[in-house]
Amino acid sequence: MTAQITNAMLSSTGTDAGGAGSMLSMVIPLVLLIAVFYFLLIRPENKKKKAAAKMRSELSVGDQITTIGGIVGTICAVKENTIVIETSSDRVRMEFTKWAVSTRGTQTTEEGPGETKDAKDKK
Repeated sequence: MTAQITNAMLSSTGTDAGGAGSMLSMVIPLVLLIAVFYFLLIRPENKKKKAAAKMRSELSVGDQITTIGGIVGTICAVKENTIVIETSSDRVRMEFTKWAVSTRGTQTTEEGPGETKDAKDKK
């Protein structure tokens, strides 16, 4: 009697070889979706973070920078975690953390950085 009930339950749930094929057809699109997210979203963002960290570590006295708040100035002193910039001809000096530096060079448009020190050297 219990064998008949067990056979009936197995036949109604469909635990034969067809179940493995349907599981595989569900996993493949999920793996492809994760791969697309990695190559289109995660990897480029990591590259931007590395480039920004490299730029901030290479800041030196005399570089002209733009902060994330839009303040433009020339670097007067570089410390381990902060920089001191001079913002105008009035010799106003402000201290910022390095992570607040957006770009090296002046940013003339909203799309991106303007002319940088390296671009001036190439001319």
